[in-house]
Amino acid sequence: MPHVYEQTSQFAARSVASDLTPSATQRTTLIVAACYVLVIAILWHTPYLCNIIYPFRLLTVGFHEMSHAFMGVLTCAHIHSIELDPDEGGATKMSGGIAWLTLPAGYLGSCFIGAALIACGFDTNASKVASLVMAFFFLFTLWWARKNLLTWLLIVGMSGLVVLFWFVDGGAALRYFILFIGVMSCMYALWDIVDDTIDRKINSSDASQFALICGCFPSQVWGVIWLVIAFCFFAAGILIGIAAFKESAAQQAEDSKHFLPVPGSSAASHLAVSPLTLALSTLSALFLVRW
Repeated sequence: MPHVYEQTSQFAARSVASDLTPSATQRTTLIVAACYVLVIAILWHTPYLCNIIYPFRLLTVGFHEMSHAFMGVLTCAHIHSIELDPDEGGATKMSGGIAWLTLPAGYLGSCFIGAALIACGFDTNASKVASLVMAFFFLFTLWWARKNLLTWLLIVGMSGLVVLFWFVDGGAALRYFILFIGVMSCMYALWDIVDDTIDRKINSSDASQFALICGCFPSQVWGVIWLVIAFCFFAAGILIGIAAFKESAAQQAEDSKHFLPVPGSSAASHLAVSPLTLALSTLSALFLVRW
């Protein structure tokens, strides 16, 4: 019996090792992700050049506020509004809910979203699904932020980029765009936690408010705890992407032709209404309602 258990353990270990060993296509994706990290880190702290990634930094702020709002909805809060400002700040106004869940949801939720996008960035079809899920969340965010013009401009601009990359090379470029947004969101969440709670204490930060409610630890300690959790999300996104999407680039390209194909292609002609067209139509309708 011990011999059988030992063989089973060895088989499980080999299986895990095999699942987490990157393929050639995945190694390329990891290299691209590492380049994203390096480029984002350089641009982040370089005057003038930081404006290149300014829209994406605003997007991650939007993810932060959206996470507050959705956790508020899950805890029966009433969401009054979501606001973004040009200085990369944001605010989610709500009443009710469970504060010890809604407060950390901003940092951790935006990192979780980033990790999910990183995992999807390993596969073209998964990136298409991620784009549609993002569109779904964008619609809710636009409703809550219907009086905030900057949020509208940001989401409309990002939606335009998603559509653009969806058309490039049958959607292959889309996964690198989704990967970039995921890396950006995770890095921003990690940096935001360090900057707001560990490096300098901001009395109005989520961690400070959380510390006042819980009373167990100061905000810096909660910042460290959230930082560890956020980093685990980041790592999990990479590992899940490696384990779940083993197809080669050629296989992904072939599969992509038959799954949510590019509008106008031969495969798309069999669909009465493409999901992308439906999402754009809904966005246009909301835009008309806004104005």
